[in-house]
Amino acid sequence: MNKKELKEQYKAIKPRIGVFQIRNTANGKVFVEGSTNLDKIWNRHRAQLNFGDHPSATLQQEWKTFGENSFVFEILGEITLPDEATSIDTRKEMKLLESMFIEELQPFGDKGYNRK
Repeated sequence: MNKKELKEQYKAIKPRIGVFQIRNTANGKVFVEGSTNLDKIWNRHRAQLNFGDHPSATLQQEWKTFGENSFVFEILGEITLPDEATSIDTRKEMKLLESMFIEELQPFGDKGYNRK
């Protein structure tokens, strides 16, 4: 397979879309968020947390306190959209699913790291 074919094959790969949580196994608190690329989002959050640059100050503090090994990345739900779906459709569906999980799990205060 040549370089051009490999590039085309890579472009054809569709990222997994859905909602995930980062769960603190020491206290059960969760951070819930949606992503248009579930395969890459955990690396981004882990890098932010390891560099002390995460948007959730509480999650950042507990990451420092409990350590990386006390946190797990878990996919809560995935979306499969038709090939003709636009990026706007994709984000809209992902945000809807994210809202449903946030409403169900209420990851605020003592239960989680999200902000209302």
